[in-house]
Amino acid sequence: MADLLTDAEFDKFRKIIYDESGITFSATNRSILDSRLKERLREKNMASIDDYYNLIISNKDEMKTMLDSVTTNLTRFFRNQPHFDALINYVVPHLLEEKKKTGDKTIRVWSAGCSTGEEPYTIAMILKDILPAPYNFQIMASDISLKSLMVGKQGFYPNSRIAGIPENYLSRFFTKNEQGYQVNRDLMSTIKFDYHNLRNDSGSRNLDIIFCRNVLIYFDEPAQLATVNRFWNSMGNHSYLFIGHSESLFGMNTKFEFLKTQWACLYQKNV
Repeated sequence: MADLLTDAEFDKFRKIIYDESGITFSATNRSILDSRLKERLREKNMASIDDYYNLIISNKDEMKTMLDSVTTNLTRFFRNQPHFDALINYVVPHLLEEKKKTGDKTIRVWSAGCSTGEEPYTIAMILKDILPAPYNFQIMASDISLKSLMVGKQGFYPNSRIAGIPENYLSRFFTKNEQGYQVNRDLMSTIKFDYHNLRNDSGSRNLDIIFCRNVLIYFDEPAQLATVNRFWNSMGNHSYLFIGHSESLFGMNTKFEFLKTQWACLYQKNV
């Protein structure tokens, strides 16, 4: 095949990727799409980009694999610490005050675009550490990358991936072996990893916290707005949304309120 996708091929793949996932490719990141598609053709031992296109539109599993291959999965434990400081010092105390009024004892969290699991495990460690009895929590962790979800489900991280975890958390929540660190079963049981495409409604309701960081940047404005509105519908009346520090809902017609805390900026649903 040629070194680069033709303009027609690029437009065809760009459209189907957008329609399926909301992820937007433009001239600035076209080379990423080109290289990832060529990699898929090599792995499938196919010579024609048109044949591969016909494969993904007729085979849902290959469509998922292709979407997995074109997404970027950059993450780490305790990434952007100020967000977690705000979670500890502001969000959880305010949620507990609300829950005392209703008698609800569970904090419900969604890590949307969880990649290989570092974010939901970070949240789980924090909540295990700070939630007083009799409160508990449930975390839903989702991603469009099946390969990343498998890493999260297995809960094993090599030595190079555990940077940033406080020593007391590492000793409490992980078991070390020769290859790296395994998340303890007790912590793993608090998280449900599941495939989810943010183009669709998750079906969740009354969530207290959503983390969706560094995901919206891959969407265009209509897809961003639709995703944020679906978040609104899935959240409880007093709930909190964390997005990436380089992302903003400014100028977007949403019902979320901007919230500036001493530790970090986030958004709240307060109705």
